[in-house]
Amino acid sequence: MIRCLAALALAFPMMVGLSLDRPAAAQAQLADISGDPNKPRRHFRERSPALLGKERATEIYDELKDKLAAGYAKSGHPAALAYLDWKRVNSAPYLSATHGNTYISNYVNETGAAYGSFEKAGKLPVGTVIAKPSFVVTKNGAVRPGPLFLMEKMPAGFKYVTGDWRYGMIMADGTLFGETQGEDSERVEYCIGCHLAVEHQDHLFFVPKDYRVGN
Repeated sequence: MIRCLAALALAFPMMVGLSLDRPAAAQAQLADISGDPNKPRRHFRERSPALLGKERATEIYDELKDKLAAGYAKSGHPAALAYLDWKRVNSAPYLSATHGNTYISNYVNETGAAYGSFEKAGKLPVGTVIAKPSFVVTKNGAVRPGPLFLMEKMPAGFKYVTGDWRYGMIMADGTLFGETQGEDSERVEYCIGCHLAVEHQDHLFFVPKDYRVGN
């Protein structure tokens, strides 16, 4: 429990123009986990997210993105160090209920470039990495950093039920919350159940159509 609270603490100070929640709010968020905090049944969830237009969501992300990346990079994870240099396939951050009502962006490395073709992507190759930095905006205007959600296509035989995808989540302070077949893997098991719903498209969900690059 102590480790979970530390991982949820804010990783950077107040920023000009943005009101950031304090650690107490992060602890309240922990209390909202569905189930055992060391084996949750879903992502941490913001109960009262603000509904932002594309322009405002982009403004906030532009202010946050370097600080988010710096926090994630403390993990030393290769994807956390590199994702800002990858292609972003969404035109603006979008509200994702399946990621706990956070605003997310979708980055993919060069190996997985076909991901930008969305439903036409087919089965992505080994070495594909998809990174989704996130942030929360509440109805009262408070902003806080969210986790970095990761998917990596591993060699055949890695884990049949995941379609050989490895799921991971890095908290805003760089703490690795969990990773499939790795440290604290039980904390990200719920990712598998959700993505099984789209097993027919290589376990992939895609950017909402009106947020896709080019729209």
